[in-house]
Amino acid sequence: MGKHKSISYEEELDRLKKEQKRRKELFKANETVEEKRLRRLAKKEAKLQRMKEKLGVGDLGYTDTNNPFGDSHLTESFVWEKKFESEGIKGEFESRKRQKEKEEEMRIELEKVKKRRQEREAEKQAREDEMQLIQREKEAALFSGWTKQEDEFHLHQARLRSSIRIRDGRAKPIDLLAAYINPIEDDLEIQMHEPYAALVGLSIDDLEDVIEDIKIYMTIDDAKNKEFWEDITIVVKDELQKLIKKRNEDSTSSRRDVINSSVQHDVQNIFHGKTYAQLCALQNQIKQKINAGGSIDIGYWESLLNQLKGVMAKTRLKERHQNFLKKKLNELKMESTAVGVDSHPSRSKVEDKDVLETNESKKSEQHSNLEDPSKPENPDEEKIVEENDVEEGFEKAEIQRLSAAELRQKAIELYNGYDYEPTLVPFNEIDEDKWVDPTGDLHKLMYLRGQVKAGSTVQEEEEADNMFNTEVLRGMNENEEAFNAPVALKTPSTYLWSDKYKPRKPRFFNRVHTGYEWNKYNQTHYDQDNPPPKVVQGYKFNIFYPDLIDKTITPEYTLTQCEDDEEFCILRFKAGPPYEDIAFKVVDREWECSNRHGFRCQFYNNIFQLYFHFKRYRYRR
Repeated sequence: MGKHKSISYEEELDRLKKEQKRRKELFKANETVEEKRLRRLAKKEAKLQRMKEKLGVGDLGYTDTNNPFGDSHLTESFVWEKKFESEGIKGEFESRKRQKEKEEEMRIELEKVKKRRQEREAEKQAREDEMQLIQREKEAALFSGWTKQEDEFHLHQARLRSSIRIRDGRAKPIDLLAAYINPIEDDLEIQMHEPYAALVGLSIDDLEDVIEDIKIYMTIDDAKNKEFWEDITIVVKDELQKLIKKRNEDSTSSRRDVINSSVQHDVQNIFHGKTYAQLCALQNQIKQKINAGGSIDIGYWESLLNQLKGVMAKTRLKERHQNFLKKKLNELKMESTAVGVDSHPSRSKVEDKDVLETNESKKSEQHSNLEDPSKPENPDEEKIVEENDVEEGFEKAEIQRLSAAELRQKAIELYNGYDYEPTLVPFNEIDEDKWVDPTGDLHKLMYLRGQVKAGSTVQEEEEADNMFNTEVLRGMNENEEAFNAPVALKTPSTYLWSDKYKPRKPRFFNRVHTGYEWNKYNQTHYDQDNPPPKVVQGYKFNIFYPDLIDKTITPEYTLTQCEDDEEFCILRFKAGPPYEDIAFKVVDREWECSNRHGFRCQFYNNIFQLYFHFKRYRYRR
């Protein structure tokens, strides 16, 4: 069966071949001369193309008429017959064999050339990619530098706008915050107050604007101020929530408040007077209490934890502010030690600042003792006391949440558990010698009050120290120097009111403003590297009258020409009892009495301020 199939296949194949040959002969017999010529040309072209592919030059696209060599026989095989004869190669077979060997060598050489060319192109592409990568890295570094410069420019412009608004008296809250955190800001009048003091009295819309302004500053300001802006944002949002809650206090949402208003005061007492570290410990305790679960009011403790975040942010800002004030006071103390200028005829400025610093430290210690009289010196004991305070605060908040009957029962249990002193004594058992007469006690009180009025109280002295300390902390710029050298006055031996009040000299802290005058002579003989001598251009006088008897009468000043020197005059300040007159020797020149040039003459907050600059005369034809 298989043999029959094999014979049938061969016969069929032979039949097909014959049929194809017959059709071909028939096609040739019927074709025209032109068709025959085209058929032969196409057959010849196909044969030449096969030969080129075999030689390795078929992919180059060269022809006899189109090639860079100008060879009209490029596709034909060249036979060097004379060379073959000289080498003794005879016969067509040997010549063909030698030709095939040559063709194989040429093909191998062309492949090598092609491979080297591809390698060169790959190396060139790699070099170009590497150069592009280096160029992109350079451009990225340059672009990052431009981005940083752009951020610094925007930050500088924002601070400049804030300083202009502050100088013109139309400052926004964000301007005060930016001036407070600005490292090159010298206006201590802003930096003397806590940063969150700028948020007092703002409405809901104002607080929302402050939040948006803070977001802008956080994108362009340095990373070192990130903590400050985050704390300020928390404080602003906390104040915003309080105002929204107050606005909606009659709505149904406020009636579902987690912490009752009667307990809110005790909750604030838990946070009051604690440092940032103590508040962090309190936060951890609240989190542990919430994670522990049990029969507790989760909503109450979570609301307490949310309030604690705002208190922690405000406390950290307060501690940062206190550290800044201490640092600034130490810097001013070092500067005053180097200058060595007296602030009072009988004592030096350095001694006065030492006394002020000692008073401040004493007052801070007294204040801390008043706030926490049981604060131990041992750190371990302090930690125990802090934990006890936290537990007592929690217990107090829990007690406020009890009902009236439960609270009464709790009070009875606490009373029975302690022995209170002194014990209640009947009225008939009290000794009559220990009674106090109300009339005599009143006369005694009035007498003591009269004794106190004759002199200054401790509180008044503290207020005077605070005013003087505030003025000292304002600092001075590069064109200002201390000017605290009063001159002796020819005053009467006694004042008319000296029998009633003790005369005394007022305290003061003055500055002299100096600078360069670039007139024609100085422009000719000096330059910026070798400037001319500085000259006095103005003064700033700050005279303190905290104990002035009649504060409705404004202190006055007078100018008197010096008898011994025509270039100077005596500037005399007169206020009234219990203060004596005080005078200073100043340059006798015409004043610039315009507010635009910094002139100030006012008596505010028990401080008499006189600021003025001298007029500048310019040569005009």
